[in-house]
Amino acid sequence: MRVAIAGGGLGGLTLARVLHRHGIGAVVYEREDGRSARSQGGLIDLHPESGQRALEAAGLTAEFRSEARPEGEELRILDPAGRTLLHHRPEPGSFAGRPEIDRSVLRDLLLDSLPGGTVVWGQRIVAVTPRAGGGFGLAFENGYSVGCDVLIGADGARSVVRPLLTAAALAPVGILAEYTLDDVERRHPELADLVGPGNLWCLGSRRILAAQRQGGGRVRVGVSLPADGHDIEAYRSRRALLELFDGWDPRLTALLEAGAGAPVVRRIEAMPADTRWEHRAGVTLIGDAAHLMPPVGEGANQAMLDGAELAAAIVANRADPDAALRAYEEAMFARIHPIAAMSARVQAMMLSPTAADDIIRFFTG
Repeated sequence: MRVAIAGGGLGGLTLARVLHRHGIGAVVYEREDGRSARSQGGLIDLHPESGQRALEAAGLTAEFRSEARPEGEELRILDPAGRTLLHHRPEPGSFAGRPEIDRSVLRDLLLDSLPGGTVVWGQRIVAVTPRAGGGFGLAFENGYSVGCDVLIGADGARSVVRPLLTAAALAPVGILAEYTLDDVERRHPELADLVGPGNLWCLGSRRILAAQRQGGGRVRVGVSLPADGHDIEAYRSRRALLELFDGWDPRLTALLEAGAGAPVVRRIEAMPADTRWEHRAGVTLIGDAAHLMPPVGEGANQAMLDGAELAAAIVANRADPDAALRAYEEAMFARIHPIAAMSARVQAMMLSPTAADDIIRFFTG
């Protein structure tokens, strides 16, 4: 059984790792040229019921705990006047909640757990063709081609594999502008104190100013806006971003004033929360390829759990991999649909005119 995984993100690597632990080989084709080809983003909080569960299946719990930061779970929510609306402090040193870990560190844990040659770097899939005798042929941008019996699309928001199963379209749900402050303890101690060891959310009417502590003395600053009524090109300068927060407490806008260079701006998109497809032999999807959601804390966790659960299904049905894919899909749809719907509600809530009141109610019940 030749298993091909399109995409070497957290979901695809978790899938490959759990398969490997059970003696099933897989090849991961990744478009990036190497593990350090680009930034992997900021910290993520791993949930006990999903991300941490997937790492347990991968046999990497001890490695995760050696690198994670339980204190990074701390969250402060402020209003535009700088008043604290909610301050969540995790229990010191406890992994019972949702400890944070740097995405690149987590990815490295997974990469280092795989045999050499499992990940083939610099291979961008440009075409997937069903084969007459079953399985698929993969064509790559550099002219390379290969066949497989089972194909797993773990290739993200604009998956090349997804069209084999569904025509679900992506819809814009927001705009995100962000940049990183370096060496904050020395260069911006007041901002280091403001952000604390975890996350800071400043909620106004249809806009968010957020900051997150990163490893290496860095703070990631982001501005979130609704997708409607905003020209993405207009926010490629800090001056334009500052104008959005005119009248806010200067302690908060200092997060924007401290930035250097132009922010990185991108459109946030999501798939319909109820996306599903008719089963097709030999192919399925995990992670963002299957259920792209707004970035409110579930995407990476669910992608990793997808990988672990799909691997478990394949291990339990080695003689009938198609039965494994079918079983995984039905369980995944049942699990994901309410989570995707909740993520859509939270995204809309955080960018509503009454965001502060709505989010506090959400967290406090």
